Amino acid sequence: MNELLRRLDLAGASAVEIDASQLKRLDSVGAWLLLRLRQQAADSRKLGAFDIPPSYRSLLQTIEQEGDHKPPPAAQPSRGFIALLERIGASTDSALREGYVALGYLGLVSIATSGAVVHPRRLRLAPLFNQIEQTGLRALPILGLLAFTMGIVLAYQGAEQLKRFGAELYTVDLLAIGTLREIGVLVTAIIVAGRSGSAFTAQIGIMKLNQEIDAIETFGLDTIQLLVLPRLLGLLIALPLLTLFADAMTLLGGAVMCYVYLGIAGSAFLHEFRDAVTLTTLWIGLVKAPVFAVLIALVGCFEGLRVRGNAESVGRQTTLSVVESLFLVILFDGLFSVLFSILEI
Repeated sequence: MNELLRRLDLAGASAVEIDASQLKRLDSVGAWLLLRLRQQAADSRKLGAFDIPPSYRSLLQTIEQEGDHKPPPAAQPSRGFIALLERIGASTDSALREGYVALGYLGLVSIATSGAVVHPRRLRLAPLFNQIEQTGLRALPILGLLAFTMGIVLAYQGAEQLKRFGAELYTVDLLAIGTLREIGVLVTAIIVAGRSGSAFTAQIGIMKLNQEIDAIETFGLDTIQLLVLPRLLGLLIALPLLTLFADAMTLLGGAVMCYVYLGIAGSAFLHEFRDAVTLTTLWIGLVKAPVFAVLIALVGCFEGLRVRGNAESVGRQTTLSVVESLFLVILFDGLFSVLFSILEI
């Protein structure tokens, strides 16, 4: 029927009359075809009469009204400099909106933390110790292996360069200062961001999809206090301890390489280590650990709470969580380096 009506030539007709008064059955497709035919005749100014059973007039009116709502024309893609300005504007607007939401989230976390300090009984110890176990104890094997390997690599590369000047013994100084000030805490933060930060996002995101968070809020409970605060405090306790462990494993790996490759005995390694570092060197690295822990925990939980829709959103927010955590960790590490340089420590 559609093809027959399309091939219908109205050019030679002086007037067009559509007689559908004998129709017994009419569905929406047939009504649409009749309306299209009437429109063709109306466009050519040849429409004379249009008869249809009264029982089907409401159907035609409904379809005609729906057809009046035409979709807006698609926006033409901009080109050149205008397109660049549009992308910059859209990115700036998105960043400002994200910053506004993140600022509100930071305020809620600050309020919950202050409440836990003022009223310690509000803090649930079981989830806190569970998070310390998950983020701290269970991360020891992978962190220890990576830190030990890193120590071997650093000692080998340092020795290769210092051998040119006959200063192989200063490999110990390079390893000790670099590990305690930068490498130990930075590697630990990177491992924790990829392991624990992503886990925070995935766990909270799955709870969001399963409407568990909605149920918590329905009962009048604080999701920040129940979900975010134990993870934040748990990582705040675990990350400095993990940093100490990573420092020890890195130095152990470096000591093994120095003994095997350079013939530096353990006693000579320890003697040079004591001369190279001070307590300040250790504290410079450790003071970064709580800051990195707060950044990783806040970003991980924040992206978990922003999960929407389906499982694809969990993967997307988890990826964002890791990327943002690593970016912030490296950014703040650079800021610490500038600060320590200004303070000459």
